[in-house]
Amino acid sequence: MTSREDFKSFIPAEKNIPELTVKAVLVGIFLAIVLGAANAYLGLYAGMTVSAIIPGAVMALALLKPFKGTILEVNLATMGASAGECVAAGVIFTVPALVLLGVWTNIHYLETMLISLLGGILGVLWMVPLRRALVTKTDLPFPEGVAVAAVLTTTVGGETAGERKKDGGVSGIWLVIGALSAALYKFGELGLNIFRGTIEYIGSIGKYSILGKTRESYLYGGLTTSPALLGVGWIIGPQVSSYILVGALIGWVIILPLVILVSGMPVGVTPMDGFFQVWSDQIRYVGVGAMLVGGLYAIYSIRTNLVDSVKEAVIGIRGGQVKTKKRTDQDASYKLIFTLIVLMVIPIFLLYMWLSQMPGISITMAILTVLFAFIASALAGYLTGLVGSSNCPISGVTVSVLLVVSLIMLGLGVTGPAGMAIVILISAVICVGGSISGDLLQSMACGHMLGATPKKLQISMTFGVIAVSTVVGLVIGILHQAFTIGSKLLPAPQAFLMKGIVQGVLGGEMLWPYVFVGMVLALVLILINLPVLPVAIGIYLPFTLSVPIFVGGVIRHLTDRIMKKKYGSAEQEEISDWELAIKQTGVKPKEKAIRTGLLFTAGLVAGEALTGVVIAIIFVMGINLTVFKEAPWWPGILIWIYIAVLLAYIPIREIIKNHKTE
Repeated sequence: MTSREDFKSFIPAEKNIPELTVKAVLVGIFLAIVLGAANAYLGLYAGMTVSAIIPGAVMALALLKPFKGTILEVNLATMGASAGECVAAGVIFTVPALVLLGVWTNIHYLETMLISLLGGILGVLWMVPLRRALVTKTDLPFPEGVAVAAVLTTTVGGETAGERKKDGGVSGIWLVIGALSAALYKFGELGLNIFRGTIEYIGSIGKYSILGKTRESYLYGGLTTSPALLGVGWIIGPQVSSYILVGALIGWVIILPLVILVSGMPVGVTPMDGFFQVWSDQIRYVGVGAMLVGGLYAIYSIRTNLVDSVKEAVIGIRGGQVKTKKRTDQDASYKLIFTLIVLMVIPIFLLYMWLSQMPGISITMAILTVLFAFIASALAGYLTGLVGSSNCPISGVTVSVLLVVSLIMLGLGVTGPAGMAIVILISAVICVGGSISGDLLQSMACGHMLGATPKKLQISMTFGVIAVSTVVGLVIGILHQAFTIGSKLLPAPQAFLMKGIVQGVLGGEMLWPYVFVGMVLALVLILINLPVLPVAIGIYLPFTLSVPIFVGGVIRHLTDRIMKKKYGSAEQEEISDWELAIKQTGVKPKEKAIRTGLLFTAGLVAGEALTGVVIAIIFVMGINLTVFKEAPWWPGILIWIYIAVLLAYIPIREIIKNHKTE
């Protein structure tokens, strides 16, 4: 792995401009609350949240531009905005399971606030030693960090909003075109319901005699026509996107049809619903098992970086002097951070004690929570660096933690409703912590490109966590009262998954064979030197999400191939996407093409994400704009193909024009 310790940031390390200011912090707090509330609804309704880093950056820029905010102030406000989505994701995947289990009848505001607050602060604290290990000392792409850096350096241009440099080499119009394309598409799909955004087909491939019984076999295929996922695939590139598709093919096209062939389709449901039921109840655990082993191996593979960070921390705690660091490499005091991490055991113990009335179990699990939060934070950070915040399966990380915690509780003999409740509570704290760390590291990567001060970003994120923690319980409580968690209007799919795992382990009905299959698959991939986590993500995510990511990767491959043919391979290694994201002057034709693509894809992600947030607010307000009850699928696929063609053409259009004139 390469290191980015000598990376030349947009704002040089030796230069100081306004960053941690009152206006930036207030904007970050406001956006944390708004985006946290919107994502709480989206997550409970659709089972996934919209990453706040890009919409947060766009909204922060809009709010700070009238006040002449600097590029670092905008970036710092974005950190606060990220906190809203992270805390919302961690809470909605876990806390509603307490309602589904019957432990709570309503969402308890105070308990939910404490869970999100303790988990969020724990995630921020663990992120500090992880920053250097995962951002500075690796070559992880951090796709959304690249996108935000490209957005800010293009829209702000210089140090201060409104004072743009003219020699940027690339027009910001491509950012606007990408954003408008994705926004109009998403509004037509979700807001107006004039076409469907997911196309699926399941077909029978014959009947076969298995173990004396005649079974019907099925094959499934599908596609989510998401412009944002196209953009993510383009940014992460063909290799990683291919591994994600490999995982999807293993889970959905190989293992799932074989399981249905042997055990039969669930009774009383359509083939499509039955296919998804088997995937959700069984095959998904193959991805969980692979994620468990792959996650531990990923942490092992960056062990040197982690050890170096810990060594620096120990020197700092003992009062020694780590060499004086430049501004862009200054974290919060390691001595303070590790002291706070140890002290976090006390409030977590008091929370568990209050909610479970089991002192011995509570102190043991409080200590384990702090340790597991480190593993979850490292794993979530690694996954986020690999595939981005939007595609980081934080629920998969939580499921892995949930499995381990459930087994520990089972070993301690704590079962029944009380045991299930404390398992969910522990997992909720860890899930919030992991979610915060993952998104924060994505923002840290953006800050590293821009020349931000890590210490100040860490402070901003803490403010965001505190702000959103005070409202997230209220928001979920209102949504539960309005729509009822677990109903068709608010299905809370991830919370149902958590409930099923806890009941499975503590009730003795867990499908361990599938988890073991995933673990063995991970070991095989490690032995043949293939990355485990992208494959595990492909198994764990719906098949329809993996396909557009792969298509985006294929388009990037074609872009690179055309440029290699035009300019040769000598320039191929000259400049990275990180450098291109912030480059303003002297942009070469090949670099201009990639930067144009980065801006267009950043627009696709930002446009879809912002529109998702707007639609969530419209839904919560009770406004119904839908045109069709049952929308057709074909307009969506045609528009999506058109956007894919634009993504292929826009970066290389000048190369094609020059070729024609030669």
